[in-house]
Amino acid sequence: MITAADLNKLLGKNISQICGNGYASPHDNHCAHFVCHTLDYSFGYNCKTATAGKSSGASLRVHELFARCPAVGLWADKPASLTPCLVFVTAKSHVNIATKTMSNVPKKHVGIFLNGTIWHYSNAQHKVITQQPTEFSHHYPGPGIELFYGQMLP
Repeated sequence: MITAADLNKLLGKNISQICGNGYASPHDNHCAHFVCHTLDYSFGYNCKTATAGKSSGASLRVHELFARCPAVGLWADKPASLTPCLVFVTAKSHVNIATKTMSNVPKKHVGIFLNGTIWHYSNAQHKVITQQPTEFSHHYPGPGIELFYGQMLP
């Protein structure tokens, strides 16, 4: 099980310090990449495949991660006992909770929620940061943006 101490060791790190496959272009979105390296999730399109790397691959796509979660829902409906968990932010119109699907759109982001804090990869700052859920919910401006939870894979 992931701990706050484990996550705190990653604070301030660039994805190049986390990914052993060199998938670290500052022009790419690395939020799912960070989460999947941290939790050792390797399915779908991953950094090993993308680079023909030799290290363990980590999944790269937010919507593929969402679909793999054993349970998902609106953040407001998250069971209090579900911690740690994943937290996603995107427009509500891009998510179907019943089918556990999220559209593959540019405006989607993911982090790891534990002890009231979210650790995620800031693509703007090019490093791992922490935020409170209220801050994270403003990741994208505009109406209809929502937080969603995802139960971590076993």
